Amino acid sequence: MSTDNKFTFTDTRLRSISPPAEKKRAYYFDTKTAGLRLQVTSNGTMTFQFQIWDKKRGKPVTRSLGKYPAYSINTARELAVEEMVKVTNGVDIEKEAHQLRVEDTLDTLFDRWLVQFAKPHKRSWQEDIRRYELYFRKPLGKKRLSWFSPTVIRAWHNKITTVQKQRGTGTISQATANRALALLSTIFNQMLPEHPNPCRSVKKFREESRDRFLQPDELKRLFEALHDEKTPEILRDYIIVSLFTGARRANILSMRWDEISLESKTWTIPGKKSKNGTAMKVPLLEETLEILQRRKQHTRSFYVFPGLGRTGHYTEPKKAWKSLAARADLHDIRLHDLRRTMGSWQTMTGASGTIVGKTLGHKSPEATAVYARLNLDPVRASMELAVQAMLTSQILPKKIHKFKE
Repeated sequence: MSTDNKFTFTDTRLRSISPPAEKKRAYYFDTKTAGLRLQVTSNGTMTFQFQIWDKKRGKPVTRSLGKYPAYSINTARELAVEEMVKVTNGVDIEKEAHQLRVEDTLDTLFDRWLVQFAKPHKRSWQEDIRRYELYFRKPLGKKRLSWFSPTVIRAWHNKITTVQKQRGTGTISQATANRALALLSTIFNQMLPEHPNPCRSVKKFREESRDRFLQPDELKRLFEALHDEKTPEILRDYIIVSLFTGARRANILSMRWDEISLESKTWTIPGKKSKNGTAMKVPLLEETLEILQRRKQHTRSFYVFPGLGRTGHYTEPKKAWKSLAARADLHDIRLHDLRRTMGSWQTMTGASGTIVGKTLGHKSPEATAVYARLNLDPVRASMELAVQAMLTSQILPKKIHKFKE
């Protein structure tokens, strides 16, 4: 064998390799990692392979690791080391590879998981399907289950953050990659509880919690833009209800008239729709009631915010919100920040963490006992104080000088 075929693999060196003659194959060997080689075909396809002499079976054994450059050199080296350990421990890696070809793929496992676990028990199963189609189907869907290891999952998890967003600029966030990793781990845990979960040793990216909420001058501009004739009525009402209830987007979008009591001035979010799984009562302030009473007079829909789509209700108005935010000169403000704004203004006007938690429907073991005894009166009073402070920003745009202690 020519020593020209043996060298330390680098991206520069591999990219310089020319394909062999038609119907021929060329092989190159990494001098850094025992058993790692690169197969190059006449059409230019490069595939990392592991090949070593198996003393137990008295023959050379070969296993394909993945194509270059989809698999990095470092990933291929890690996989080669894993295969070396198997051979050293007496595993027949060629037989294992054959069994791998006839077992389930991740696509098959995911489909079964949807039927057995997701659809019967998760309200967000449609979001799981969307996430799977975006981040799993193409890179992982056809892979056999034995193929998965911490090394390949770690590489996939990292690669998600290099993918360009479908809308806007930039790449997929680390938080989104973490949600994908969590979904994969859940599938393995629930469908293959008797096997070690290959996601277990893969670390999530560190995430910073977001604390953005609307400041007084921003609220003034938002209110002005909301009452501009360019703003559709349904968007204006949706934004104000979001701001003055602090409820989650999904709950407001799917708000039904049979959940609302105009007499007792409350909105009851059923446990099946509540994120924490228990029914939640939300106080409805006068500003919100005015909107609901007006909308009630002009609709025949079950929903407070009806829509033309298959759900029958309004869907998240991303484009409309982007246009509104631009007209209001709001930067780095998301729809979810409206919910955070209620909690933040409650805090600034003197509310305790317990009151804010009750308002926003947060649930923790420590707070559960307190919430069970807490009626809506102090919550309503705190929300009214926060809303009045927000509305004051229309007159005093710069800052609110004093809050109640």
